[in-house]
Amino acid sequence: MLGKPVKDFSLPSTGGATFKLSEHQGRKLVLYFYPKDNTPGCTTEGAGFRDHHKEFRKAGAEIFGVSRDSVRSHEGFKSKLAFPFELLSDADEAACAQFGVIKMKNMYGKKVRGIERSTFVIDGKGVLAREWRGVKVPGHVEEVLSFVKTL
Repeated sequence: MLGKPVKDFSLPSTGGATFKLSEHQGRKLVLYFYPKDNTPGCTTEGAGFRDHHKEFRKAGAEIFGVSRDSVRSHEGFKSKLAFPFELLSDADEAACAQFGVIKMKNMYGKKVRGIERSTFVIDGKGVLAREWRGVKVPGHVEEVLSFVKTL
């Protein structure tokens, strides 16, 4: 997928809207896929994107968080953490499948299907410019911001 145009998709979004990739042509996009609202790692990651949001905007990038949680769950999570960006609900896993982020994971010794924490940067022409898979939260947001500034 890297270096190739990203196929258009749409997902329900917080704020009562529908996110449609093609409507963001001309803007750099940061899509970060995370496992679950209100969990420690996802809270820390989201807070990092929140805390650097102005810098991402200054670099011409929009941020969107994506998980399988419902829009209702996202609304609560977004409100609680005062995220200045929207969260997208991929309950049917269409975008997760497109980006290949669903993996078998170990949860307390039990195998479960879940989202592998991953981030994708799409350039203004709709081309996948960079991807991070199996993300470790510390330092990740800063690394993404540094890359976005080079585009």
